[in-house]
Amino acid sequence: STQELLQSHVLAHAHYGHKCPFGAISIVNLPSNLEKETTHRYCANSFKLHRLPIPRPGEVLGLVGTNGIGKSTALKILAGKQKPNLGRFDAPPDWQEILAYFRGSELQNYFTKILEDDLKAIVKPQYVDQIPKTVKGSVGSILSRKDDTKSEELVCEQLDLLHLRGRNVEDLSGGELQRFACAVVCIQRADIFMFDEPSSYLDVKQRLRAAITIRSLISPDRYIIVVEHDLSVLDYLSDFICCLYGVPSVYGVVTMPFSVREGINIFLDGFVPTENLRFRETSLVFKVAETATEEEVKKMCRYQYPNMKKCMGEFSLTITEGEFTDSEIMVMLGENGTGKTTFIRMLAGGLKPDAGGEVPILNVSYKPQKISPKFKGSVRALLHDKIRDAYTHPQFVTDVMKPMQIESIIDQDIQNLSGGELQRVALALCLGKPADVYLIDEPSAYLDSEQRLMAARVIKRFILHAKKTAFVVEHDFIMATYLADRVIVFDGIPSRSTTANTPQTLLAGMNKFLSQLEITFRRDPNNFRPRINKLNSIKDVEQKKSGNYFFLDD
Repeated sequence: STQELLQSHVLAHAHYGHKCPFGAISIVNLPSNLEKETTHRYCANSFKLHRLPIPRPGEVLGLVGTNGIGKSTALKILAGKQKPNLGRFDAPPDWQEILAYFRGSELQNYFTKILEDDLKAIVKPQYVDQIPKTVKGSVGSILSRKDDTKSEELVCEQLDLLHLRGRNVEDLSGGELQRFACAVVCIQRADIFMFDEPSSYLDVKQRLRAAITIRSLISPDRYIIVVEHDLSVLDYLSDFICCLYGVPSVYGVVTMPFSVREGINIFLDGFVPTENLRFRETSLVFKVAETATEEEVKKMCRYQYPNMKKCMGEFSLTITEGEFTDSEIMVMLGENGTGKTTFIRMLAGGLKPDAGGEVPILNVSYKPQKISPKFKGSVRALLHDKIRDAYTHPQFVTDVMKPMQIESIIDQDIQNLSGGELQRVALALCLGKPADVYLIDEPSAYLDSEQRLMAARVIKRFILHAKKTAFVVEHDFIMATYLADRVIVFDGIPSRSTTANTPQTLLAGMNKFLSQLEITFRRDPNNFRPRINKLNSIKDVEQKKSGNYFFLDD
């Protein structure tokens, strides 16, 4: 048809660089076979969602997909908070018609139950840092008020909230707010439980405790749905998975449900075999190929740091001496409150040790854990101000700017950026500053699973090419194992007295860290993704017996 010809002509032009100025027009091919399957559209030319995830009673449904692809919209519809308009935003259908549309599928039954008010849904919101704006009072009083199931004591113990009951909600840290928000959902009586990103701000141990608490809600007549970007937590939490693909902010498509392993692997492969459809050009693999050879290691600079001690109030951190070379990434592993950020700030020269040797004077670039956007102006202005030489340099553009997709937000105002966009800008700023050592605190926060892998690849490649060192604090296990050349394990009593051990190999360090947490990992044979073994499963018991908590079958 004329329209198709025109579209292919314009696309060909777009492909060969005949672009409109400022990218004023972008043409996105919408999948035509999905027109009949539009579930919801906000208004003309706006985001539309095709199909819906199908929850099953008595099982946990995991949702995985990029930011802006419709996961939160799907949750709203399944919670009964948003009526699906089947794409007819100008003349929305009534419920009779919507039920007729879903006739014959499990969703007809599901929506019928919601309508007849049989089902009550509770949602744990995505942005827990917004909670103090609407919720006032002490943690204990709010939990007691919400406790329909008389399980408050047990849930508080599982989520490590007992010591926080007297605290006011506005005084909680990000991780404490996250655990509080999960607890509020878990102690209420409901039929549909939804958790939108329950792992952000939590350390590895807390992530697993949250996952176990969520799984303890399973009963034959309850629906549980979880959106999660930490793939190892998603794997542990879910019984089956729906992937979402499409073009962020344009359209999203929900796949049929898959088994957990298959669903996550489809997401990583970027290919849906049941629909014979490729939605990402490259597949994501965790084979860590890029490490320096022994020959190269000999030529490297070596740096050392001494035994040190730091006390802050009731907290004391003891650092065991260690050394590092350039072209190397050290990942710091430990629970929250074990002093990882304190160690990073000492290396950066921002904190002086109370005892022990002096930190070597290094040129340092630091990306802090909390990113607060104070700059007034556009991303471009900020980059120009802070890393003028780097952000236009062809090598930096290829290694950092392009893969972090900075170009798409470069003319936006810093104040208007989302958490994930800010994180990407902060990483570019950190890597763009000339330094010997890059200190990167929680690069995965706010990023979706795809961006996390991209960020990990960017950091890895940059450190290797620029022959620099990076110290990274990271709780996303998949990202940590992908990044680490060596690891520094922190142990002791969080917020009291802890020790940073000397750097170890990835295998020895992971084994030490995981044995403290009593978790074992195996590796997926297809893409080498680390997978958590279910507690007390045959594999889990077997690996604990032999002392192999972590596998590196390369």
